[in-house]
Amino acid sequence: MLQKLNRREKGQSTLEYIILVAGVVAILIVFLGPGGLFQTQLQTTLTDSTDDMDDMAQRLSDSRPVAP
Repeated sequence: MLQKLNRREKGQSTLEYIILVAGVVAILIVFLGPGGLFQTQLQTTLTDSTDDMDDMAQRLSDSRPVAP
């Protein structure tokens, strides 16, 4: 009787771990996959930063006096 109960608990524990791992994998796919939330935010941040650097470089080049 005790062995049956122990085996059932072991099976339940294994199933819980499988469900947990599947959930973690699903979350990673949503955040890290192509077009995912992380990818979209990273691309937006990189684009904004690059645009700001281009603007600053343009302002600096416009502020230099032209050599005679």
